[in-house]
Amino acid sequence: MSIPVPAPFTEVRGVSLHVRYRPRPGARTVLFLNALGSDGRIWDGVAAELGGTCGTIQYDQRGQGLSDAPPGEYTLRDHTADLIGLLDALGVERAVLAGVSVGGLIAQDVAAAHPERVAGLVLCGTGARIGTPDAWQQRIEAVRAGRLADLAPGIVGRWFTPAFFVGRPAEARGYVNMLARTSPQGYVGTCAALRDADLREQTAALSVPAVVLCGEADESTPPDLNRDLATRLGTDLHVIPDAAHLTGVERPRVVIDHIRAFLASLDAGKTVS
Repeated sequence: MSIPVPAPFTEVRGVSLHVRYRPRPGARTVLFLNALGSDGRIWDGVAAELGGTCGTIQYDQRGQGLSDAPPGEYTLRDHTADLIGLLDALGVERAVLAGVSVGGLIAQDVAAAHPERVAGLVLCGTGARIGTPDAWQQRIEAVRAGRLADLAPGIVGRWFTPAFFVGRPAEARGYVNMLARTSPQGYVGTCAALRDADLREQTAALSVPAVVLCGEADESTPPDLNRDLATRLGTDLHVIPDAAHLTGVERPRVVIDHIRAFLASLDAGKTVS
């Protein structure tokens, strides 16, 4: 019997979210969270492979991709409420959350606010506190001044290693386009969430199983930041060679292997170190 394909757009809390849900009855579901200035497509290579053994959800967070970009500044808890509303709308009781950058912050906050909905955390290139309030406020002011397209090449330059730009130039240009064409309102909204989010104490109190991954050349959320996160969670940091910030794009096979090992550990009733 075929499984109906869910609609590509779902309204949650008055916000239209662009969603790709591939259910797999009887198996775990992994929900993927994207980085600021990107959308759910950054997880395509990982989700397509994992979809053979588990359900997958990719969605564009509010302000990103094809999802609505409501006016005003967002809070991290806005994103958390969106995610829980999306799970409710899709009829998914619990999921493993895999998040990169701000997506990792959202995943941590969901685990704190709704631990019963989270089977585990796969945190990639993130932290319990990313950047400084002053730096995010400066980014907000630059984008409000109409400079997002100008900023895009430099920001994307920290997403990947130099080898990525040499070996995969068409993809690199595509990611610059993705960021440059992001809704300025949506970008600013989530910058405000990053400016105000400090989960260091909250995350240290989590008891949900977790694994932390980071590219060895990640300049946006360096290995030391991820090591601090892993310490707070009581797990080890796995540093991925030849990768920068978006490890799921640059080294999908390695990320897939880590996620599969983590899922296997959940099924066996133990966590991975």
